[in-house]
Amino acid sequence: MDKNKKIVIIGGGISGLAAAYIAGKNNWDVTVLEASSAVGGLLNTFEIGGTKLEFFYHHFFTHDAELLWLLKDLNIENKILFEKGTMGFYRNGKIYDFNSPQDVLRFKPLSYADKIRFGLTSVYLAKFCKWEKMDSVPALDWFYKFAGKGVTDAIWKPMIDVKFGYYAKDVPISWMVGRLAQRLNSRKEGEEKLGYLKGSLSEMLDALLMTFKQMKVKIVTNAKVEKLQMKNNALVGVKTSQGDFKGDAFLSTIPTHFLAGIIDPVNKRYAGKLREIEYFGAVCTIIETKKKISPVYWLNVADQGYPFGGVIEQTNLVPPKNYNGSHIIYLSRYFSSHDDIFTMEKKQIQKVMMNGFFKLFPRVKKSDIKKVYLFKTNTAATVCDLNFSKKVPKMKSPIKNLYIGAMPHIYPDERSCNNSVRVAAEVCRIIGMDSSFVPKNQSLSGKIGI
Repeated sequence: MDKNKKIVIIGGGISGLAAAYIAGKNNWDVTVLEASSAVGGLLNTFEIGGTKLEFFYHHFFTHDAELLWLLKDLNIENKILFEKGTMGFYRNGKIYDFNSPQDVLRFKPLSYADKIRFGLTSVYLAKFCKWEKMDSVPALDWFYKFAGKGVTDAIWKPMIDVKFGYYAKDVPISWMVGRLAQRLNSRKEGEEKLGYLKGSLSEMLDALLMTFKQMKVKIVTNAKVEKLQMKNNALVGVKTSQGDFKGDAFLSTIPTHFLAGIIDPVNKRYAGKLREIEYFGAVCTIIETKKKISPVYWLNVADQGYPFGGVIEQTNLVPPKNYNGSHIIYLSRYFSSHDDIFTMEKKQIQKVMMNGFFKLFPRVKKSDIKKVYLFKTNTAATVCDLNFSKKVPKMKSPIKNLYIGAMPHIYPDERSCNNSVRVAAEVCRIIGMDSSFVPKNQSLSGKIGI
């Protein structure tokens, strides 16, 4: 135990908080610096239907060992709900169930031969493919070659286009390996169980903050890092809007282009490398309605002409009784700096989203809508383009005492709370802490840059 060692963690999102928890368990002196008025990042919630709900939809999987460990360690595992998660495809103006091999066989947009190719290629990517060999292979090229034109045009191209937009042609098939492995490994006999925390992820956040008080972990909000303080070519402190903070180690969990701005005066070349990593933004329009909208939890919108790619009906996973009888729907959309939505005002975005919603569900009346909320972030996920693994920075930076454990280290897996915990565990190990008590399961995160 290194009770005299001090670590300063820059960023109070899930990665930063998980790292603070691991450091606290190692008996380090921990300070977390958060630029905004509250920690939580993409975990943050608001009140709806008499309870709390995340700004951006969240669920987890039965095989998310790292997150399940954290919830158990925080003594809130009794709040975990595992419910049947259902998926659908909206194609050619119709909703198709898409949960089992039988559903795939009933999916009319594909021929019988296409259905076989879809099944074989999906299983190959999820179970047998080595993602390391696929980092330079464009996903669409691979799908057209091996899954075929019918499968790619009906399923994969619409999904990749709506998620990645301008970058759709540059997405490597390795990213799809992580995505499919996550989903297929959570299924048993065609049924998928998805996890959610009763009362929302604010329960985990509250439990962490309570534990931090016992660990004497210091949380400092409104503390934007303004300058790195160097001595003998080593980082010894940071200057913030809330004062100066000294430490033996410094861990950055913030978006890498934000960190680049801080590093510029110290190492301009390294800052330039960090700026090569681009980020997608995300917008979620959350609709509170009086009635059920669709028969599935997660609806992929594969037809063109809609401003969102996913319709996530929260109350098809967590029953409406948890929200005083209201039905809750997310309309999800990723965007890049090349998209019009990047510069749109929230009111304009909401109008566009709601017009698409009423187009998709023409039987829904405006009188069925109780209230509409909209949340937007410009740093929801990294742009994982070709050879992205070469862009992922080393967790031990070239600046002495500075470490990085951020969203790029989740690649080739999908952004999630579980994978953020895995990244936190790996970077803590690199710093010199014991993180062996954090279990490992199927996460592909935290394998690059170590």
